[in-house]
Amino acid sequence: MTLADYIPETGFRDDDQALDAFLSWVTATGLVLHPHQEEAILEVFAGHHVVLDTPTGSGKSLVALALHFRTFAFVGKAVYTAPIKALVSEKFFELCRVFGAEHVGLATGDGSVNPLAPILCCTAEILADLALREREETRATSVVMDEFHYYGDKDRGSAWQIPLLTLPNTQFLLMSATLGDTTRIRDDLESRTARKVSLVHGTWRPVPLEYSWSLAPLHEALQELSRTGKTPAYVVHFTQNAATETAAALMSIDWCTKEQKQAITQAIKGFSFSSPFGSTLKRFVQHGVGLHHAGLLPRYRLLVEKLAQQGLLQLICGTDTLGVGINVPIRTVLFTRLCKFDGEKVVILPVRDFRQISGRAGRAGFDKQGWVIVQAPEHVIENTRIDRIADDKKRKRTQRAQPPTWGYKHWDETTFRGLLERPPETLESRFTIDHGKLLSVLKHAEETRGDATLGVTDLVALVRTSHATAAQKAALEVKITSFLDHLASAALIVRDGDKISLDPTLPHDFSLHHALSVFLVAGLTTLDPASPTHALSVVTWAEAILEDPRAVLQRQVDREKDRVIGELKAAGVPYEERMEKLDEVSWPKPESDALYAFFHEYRTHHPWVGEDALHPKSVVRELLETYASFGGYVKELGLQRSEGVLLRYIHDAWRVLDRSIPAEHRTEQVLENTATLRAMLARVDSSLLTEWERLLKGADVVAAPEEKRDISEDSRAFAARVRAELHAVVRALAAGDWEEAVQCLHPGEERPTEKALELAMAPILEDYTTLGFDHRARQATNTTLVKTGRHTWTVTQRLWPRDQGSTQTYRVDGWEDEEVEATAHLTGTIDLREDTDPEGPLVRFATLG
Repeated sequence: MTLADYIPETGFRDDDQALDAFLSWVTATGLVLHPHQEEAILEVFAGHHVVLDTPTGSGKSLVALALHFRTFAFVGKAVYTAPIKALVSEKFFELCRVFGAEHVGLATGDGSVNPLAPILCCTAEILADLALREREETRATSVVMDEFHYYGDKDRGSAWQIPLLTLPNTQFLLMSATLGDTTRIRDDLESRTARKVSLVHGTWRPVPLEYSWSLAPLHEALQELSRTGKTPAYVVHFTQNAATETAAALMSIDWCTKEQKQAITQAIKGFSFSSPFGSTLKRFVQHGVGLHHAGLLPRYRLLVEKLAQQGLLQLICGTDTLGVGINVPIRTVLFTRLCKFDGEKVVILPVRDFRQISGRAGRAGFDKQGWVIVQAPEHVIENTRIDRIADDKKRKRTQRAQPPTWGYKHWDETTFRGLLERPPETLESRFTIDHGKLLSVLKHAEETRGDATLGVTDLVALVRTSHATAAQKAALEVKITSFLDHLASAALIVRDGDKISLDPTLPHDFSLHHALSVFLVAGLTTLDPASPTHALSVVTWAEAILEDPRAVLQRQVDREKDRVIGELKAAGVPYEERMEKLDEVSWPKPESDALYAFFHEYRTHHPWVGEDALHPKSVVRELLETYASFGGYVKELGLQRSEGVLLRYIHDAWRVLDRSIPAEHRTEQVLENTATLRAMLARVDSSLLTEWERLLKGADVVAAPEEKRDISEDSRAFAARVRAELHAVVRALAAGDWEEAVQCLHPGEERPTEKALELAMAPILEDYTTLGFDHRARQATNTTLVKTGRHTWTVTQRLWPRDQGSTQTYRVDGWEDEEVEATAHLTGTIDLREDTDPEGPLVRFATLG
């Protein structure tokens, strides 16, 4: 039964009856309430706001479920917010299981599913934008704000504050394991809403933690954990490279028994480690060592999480991403250091971050005890070893280790004890406004009350009653005046004395939150669709509005420096001049002059767009121009440790090309490029692709079968996707990469083995010598797509020799001509009868010869 089934057809007569029903469901699921859960749930059903400040793993989600149930039972609108899309998506599917999919919706910056449902999961920014426009009219009977410590985030804190300021009729549940002193926030919320705010605070954990300071070298400390049964352990680093280096260094130690290794081998059987970093990760996990950070492909991170959940990994080396809710069950958390780079400088880890990460130790239901260990700095550990040398002469002759000269801030045991004893830092208000917020309130005031001027009054009032300091409020009011001048200069608003109105020609859905998307659409008008370089120019303009993938760009710079220094050396340029020239080297920025010229003109009418908002670069364009495979590009730039960064960037570029390009610029070659990127994503790691397309088509969990998208309805895009997939097969065949070629084909019974594909290619290569993948091989005329039924097709891909002078002829069954020049072919079928929107490769292998 779902929770919805516990609600009688006539509804509940009061909160007590609703509470009894919820507790009946809790009992039926086998859960036992802890005291703080019981206290918080009673406060929820009493109609109070609740600030839930309890440790990680103490069951805060069950309290949130209670508030959702109360709201849903009395026909209200329940909203769940979190800072990260992955957490919002995870909660969405969880609530679908608990309440029934038809009752739950999802809204993120990527798209929405069932948004009018009585229970909505959304990112904090989505709710903040809605609350800012509609204020008390916002349909939000209750709001759960998960990870509420983001209220103090310097970039995003406003999203957590705005609903508290603007929704006086809403019941709030604010949850975090590291809130600190919330007195000021609680007092303000109670004053605004005339509703009691109950603080439920506790330090009790289902699994208590033991903290210790370690002066042992890292490998010795980890071996001791393994020997004493304190694994699995999460070894926390603050850079991806450091995590990978530690994992590599642990390969010399045997962490698993023979039986455990056999279990791991069985668990990863059939899993594809096909990317350049795959073989390294496979070696790690076969030793019982996992790796987990944002630079990995998503499917590799999911594999490590899955193996950890099965108890097969003894150690997991990773970054502090674990602190934001990643589900990796562990017994011990070991910090390799207590300092990190915060984006500006190296700082000691804040108490809040330390508590968030530490809280992941101890597995509820498995462990009676969890452990948190902090390593002393490496040079301190080494000098401690030196001090223990019994021989005075030998000790004095041994050179003492020195602290790092960069990327380091000293910590010691006193620092560690301070993190244990001090409370989390007090949450500071980060209330901000921007042009988008201002335009949003102006539009809503004009649409609902007929006077945009009232929007300015509303925003000023909001600033004055915000949690900002007096000085911050004064500065924000000055900003509002300045922003109004900007909007007026851009002709988005019209001033008549003190009265303000919006430009009547402004589109209804115009938004400054997507200003660079508007810039892209405007910029594309300068391109000629008939130009032979048009498709690549579209890619360049799309890339310019994306965030920089720094790891990839740095490797491009290194490659360019190697090229430049080689040329300068060959030209006999002196060393000093060569070094000066290297300072000028950057990553490729095609068409940057045109981009910057148009951008500077655009900013004169859109002054809210920051000067550094444009990011010219050529990552996807370079992939497309060179027809590189994902793995080939990773190897060329040495990006094995940052494959995930490159994949995420390709995904973001594909999404822009797929959704943001006007029809007049969606030429055949633009469609071909878009399809090529999609095929690459599906081949390397379809998880990002699946997540995005699942949102677009209703996430399956709420979509009826007849609502499912039919990809063949758009014949141009469908043909482009088929060609892109076949080109990927040809590229792999030309490179002799049989594994890659197999991965490019539909994973059905027809898919050949690598050996079978190699044998099928042998007679072709006897005549062709080598297979070509040049401009001739990629011509659209080489691909034939013939419809054989409503949702079935046959496909034929002509193969060409690398030597374009070949005149070898073949007999081809079914052709009228007895002999056709260069007619080696790959044939296959496509069958969409059971699934009109498959996620992976479409082409089912038939023949090759």
